Amino acid sequence: MIKELEDIVKAYDIAQQQGLRTALATVVHVDGSAYRQPGARMLVTENGTLTGAISGGCLEGDALRKAQLVMMQQQPMLVVYDTTDEDDAQLGVGLGCNGIIYILLEPITAEDSNNPLQLIRQLISTRQESILITLFNKEQRKDIQPGTRMLCRQHKNVGTIPGDMLQQAILQDVQEAYHQRASIIKSYVSPDYQLTALLSYITPATQLIIVGAGNDAQPLARIAQVMGWHVHLLDGRPNYATATRFPDTTIHIAKAENALEHLVPDAYSAAILMTHNYNYDLKILQQLVHFPLPYIGVLGPAKKLQRMLEESDSITAIQRERIYGPAGLDIAAATPEEIALSIASEIKRVTAGPATSGQSLRDKKGAIHNRRAQIITTQHL
Repeated sequence: MIKELEDIVKAYDIAQQQGLRTALATVVHVDGSAYRQPGARMLVTENGTLTGAISGGCLEGDALRKAQLVMMQQQPMLVVYDTTDEDDAQLGVGLGCNGIIYILLEPITAEDSNNPLQLIRQLISTRQESILITLFNKEQRKDIQPGTRMLCRQHKNVGTIPGDMLQQAILQDVQEAYHQRASIIKSYVSPDYQLTALLSYITPATQLIIVGAGNDAQPLARIAQVMGWHVHLLDGRPNYATATRFPDTTIHIAKAENALEHLVPDAYSAAILMTHNYNYDLKILQQLVHFPLPYIGVLGPAKKLQRMLEESDSITAIQRERIYGPAGLDIAAATPEEIALSIASEIKRVTAGPATSGQSLRDKKGAIHNRRAQIITTQHL
């Protein structure tokens, strides 16, 4: 999701330079099955440029037309697509899902310092988990739709929620979203209004630290970049670690003892040791275990990692659990590209959390996506 937000901000800046009006489309609720889940976003410019996605391509055309109306009227609009209706043709779009999808369309006012794009810009500027709050009136679609109003981060909130009582109730639920590490949708009812809030839980982009600038590191860097990960390359060989060989990569050329000086591996980071230089990898491993990153991969045979562990008797059992060697999933990978896919897939599985098994979706029981964010609870104020 974070890559989509980064792309949206870049597209918005380009639109601003060109003097084009824009609108933000957000999936705020899904009842049933849909390709994208609540929190998916798409930027629309008045010339028809789309960045991001709110479906697999079936809703975008109709959403574009309605977004252009929103830009013209400068009023948010809540649009509902009922894909459970077998007669898809009546909507004028080719729908293939089996759910009801609520899309909030918001015009972006550049003069508003807390407009949705400015909140998203602040969100992606720091490596912190964040909650982006979007308010909509699900029951009265013709009423005012407040839209994306607040960004909550650790010890700092930006933006405002209309009404002190409503804001206090929502901020209490923000803490619950942090605790669950998941998005929440909740309705708030008072004698004067009924509003629903999407509390989008968003984590920073994965920071991938590739230790080693050999040829086999190149496809891994490319796959990571396609995934939207922030890639750092560490190596002591300036003739290998070059921008030509590793474009769009942050390169750190240093001896093993100093390689991590300008990096802060955090809980949203992963590292893979693949220099093919045993001593360099060993020294990096002995430093990495003291950081909270959930994945440290070691390329090569199991006996290599075993030797590393024997020479690093200070590594604790808890630290050992975060070390994966031989690195990668068992997909019969043989070529550098296949090995890179295997490693990237293992990193994704580990960083996704314990609820992810890595099994084939064919064999998964129940829904593909976690549907906690589709269940709306109600609080009376």
